[in-house]
Amino acid sequence: MPRGVTLESVRYEGYGPGGTAVLADCLTGDRERTAAELRRAFARYGGHLGASGAVSYLFNEVGALVFAPAPGAAERLMQAALEAGAEDVITHSDGRLEVLTAPAELGTVQRALRATGFIPDSATRTFRSSIRVTLSGAPAELLANLLGALGSLEEVQSVYSNATVPDALLARLPA
Repeated sequence: MPRGVTLESVRYEGYGPGGTAVLADCLTGDRERTAAELRRAFARYGGHLGASGAVSYLFNEVGALVFAPAPGAAERLMQAALEAGAEDVITHSDGRLEVLTAPAELGTVQRALRATGFIPDSATRTFRSSIRVTLSGAPAELLANLLGALGSLEEVQSVYSNATVPDALLARLPA
């Protein structure tokens, strides 16, 4: 990075294949160059960059704690999480458990769960969409490629999408 360049945090929004919504949080010293790179990636994989506010209204910030599969622990974790102030507990198809909280409550819920013996694999603030779009076939592959291309750009810090892709298809897609 050239000396004297000021980095700024910018959120870009766009539409991916199959009507999906995509957010890309970037740290850049050149908004126009970064927008052009994102625009090319979106266009290459069947989407397009949108205006500010185009899709962000579909996403809410949440605190998320992820726990490895633990046979027999789901009910105990759910009870402890809800008592600690969590908003929801999601059981994923691979057995992982995810506890969702208000962003401001992430630390409080994490401490309460640790005190009851539940140590998360990760705890982070993230964005979740309120409306999910299920993809399969070619649109799912295009979206996977788009998200990979965005994630490989140096300025891109985080990428969020409202897509749901069936596990069987995810296993066949490129990493």
